[in-house]
Amino acid sequence: MNAPSTTQPVVGAPKTSIFGRTGTQNISLLIALIALLVIFTALRPDVFFTPRNLINIGLAITILGILAMAQTLVIVSGGLDISVGSIVGMSTMFLAVAMQWTDSTVVAVLVGLLSGLFAGAINGLIIVYGPVNAVIATLGTMSAFRGIAYIINNGNSIPVQSPALRMLGTGTLLGLPLAIWLLIVIMAGFMIFTKKTIIGRNVYAMGGNPTVARLAGIPIPSYQICIYAMSGVAAAVAGMVLAGRTMSGQPASGSQGLELEAITAAILGGCALTGGKGTIVGAMLGVLIIGVLNNGMILTSVPTFYQLLAKGALLVLAVIVQERQKARKGE
Repeated sequence: MNAPSTTQPVVGAPKTSIFGRTGTQNISLLIALIALLVIFTALRPDVFFTPRNLINIGLAITILGILAMAQTLVIVSGGLDISVGSIVGMSTMFLAVAMQWTDSTVVAVLVGLLSGLFAGAINGLIIVYGPVNAVIATLGTMSAFRGIAYIINNGNSIPVQSPALRMLGTGTLLGLPLAIWLLIVIMAGFMIFTKKTIIGRNVYAMGGNPTVARLAGIPIPSYQICIYAMSGVAAAVAGMVLAGRTMSGQPASGSQGLELEAITAAILGGCALTGGKGTIVGAMLGVLIIGVLNNGMILTSVPTFYQLLAKGALLVLAVIVQERQKARKGE
C-alpha cells in the first residue's frame, strides 16, 4: 500500500491544536505548579522566590527537560525508554575519552552524540526485531549501558578540559544560562516536529491506533527505530550539558534516577502509556513541577529518602489520574 500523502495527515493523527485537546490537563498542571510556588515561598520567603533561585531551578531542570520531551515522543508512539539515564552517563564517558584522545571539543561532542545515537538505535532494533517488549528491552539495556560506562574507566570519572563545554554548563546569554536557552530551542524544535510535520502526526497515529497506521502505509518498524535513536541522541545532548556542568565524564553521578523523573514528567504532562496522547507543553509543565518540588524540598531540608518517596508517589498518582480519566471517557 502506498505511503500516506505528504499533504494530508493519516487517520488518528492529532488535531491542529494539540494544546486544545489537553487544555484541562495543562490548566490543572498550572494550578498545581502555582500551588507549589505559593507553598514553598511561604515556607522559605527569604530564599525560594528570588531571581537567583528561580534560575537555579531552570538550570536543574535542563537535563530532565530534554529527556522528558524525548520520552514524551517515545510514549506517544506506544513505547517506553527506561535506559535514558544510563545513556546520559555513558555518553559523558565517551565524550570525555574522545576529549582526552583528540583534545577537540567538536570531535568529543560528536563522539558523545554518536554513542547516544547507537545506544538508542540498539534499543529500537531489539524492540522491533527481537521482538521484545519495550519495558523489558530498555530495562536490560539500562543495565548494559551503565555497565559500559563503568568499564570505560573502571568506574572512575574522567576530567574534561574544554572552555566551550564549560561555557555551556556555566555561561549566560542575556541574563539566562546558556543551558536554559538550549532547552528552549530544543522545546521549540519538538513542538514544531509534533505539531507541524507529517512525520510527527504519524507518530501520534501509530501510537493511537497501530493497525490503522499500518494500513495507511506508515512504516512502523522504521519509525520505532528512529524514535528510539532520537531518544538516545537526546540523552547524549543531556549528557553534554552534564559534562559541561561537572567538567567530567560521569558513569553514574548526575544521571541515576533520570529515567524515573523523565517518565513521571511525561505522564504528568498527559502522556497515556498506551500511546497516541501527550504534548511537549504538558511534559515541560510536568518537568517544572518536579523541578520546583525538588528545589523546595531541598530548601526546606526534607531528608533525601522522603524526597525519593515523594517522586515515586508522584509517578503512581499521575498514572492513577490517567487511568481514571480513561475510564471516565470509556477508552
